[in-house]
Amino acid sequence: MLRVGLTGGLGSGKSTVAAMLVELGAHVTQADEVGRRLMQPGQNVFDRIVAHFGAEVLAADGTLDRTRLAKIAFADGRVEELNAIVHPATIEAQAAWMAEIGEREPEAVCVVETALLFETKHGNLRDRFDRIVLVYAPEQLRIERFLARQPGATVDDARRRMEAQMSDFEKMQRSHFLIRNDGTLEDLRRQVVQVWEALKAASGSLESSRA
Repeated sequence: MLRVGLTGGLGSGKSTVAAMLVELGAHVTQADEVGRRLMQPGQNVFDRIVAHFGAEVLAADGTLDRTRLAKIAFADGRVEELNAIVHPATIEAQAAWMAEIGEREPEAVCVVETALLFETKHGNLRDRFDRIVLVYAPEQLRIERFLARQPGATVDDARRRMEAQMSDFEKMQRSHFLIRNDGTLEDLRRQVVQVWEALKAASGSLESSRA
């Protein structure tokens, strides 16, 4: 089983790439999805967030007010405090998910889609992943994509989030595969297929070496 980290900055298009990988046969989980599940009432992560940031992060229905929490994290410069609560639990859940699939399908390709793959201070990347795929695009295009999918968001909101992320140049030095996403969907799909073939080959080789 090959463990793959799929990452990219805000608006890079990594979710589109993840969907294409699913179509090709990969198992994919999204860090945001896992994090949201862990941040529901009744979960330990939820309790720790409320204890740390206070009742002001709660909505009227008792769930987390994610807009308010995001403002505190990004605009008020407290994102690392939030990450320190959410990331370790998310990483643990991802590892359990990959291990469970690996037991059933020894040559599976398991992909974790996450924006903060390199930025998190929790967990060793070499221990967590066998390959890393980076999706990238020009900054202005990324900002436009973010604004298009976040009604009411501003350019400043986008830039604050981008400032909390490592630059694409730095990420490129640490990644095994690069996918540039500033062309057509067909251009993107062509690159994804090439990467998928390489990942499948690596999964087979890895399993053979373990046998």
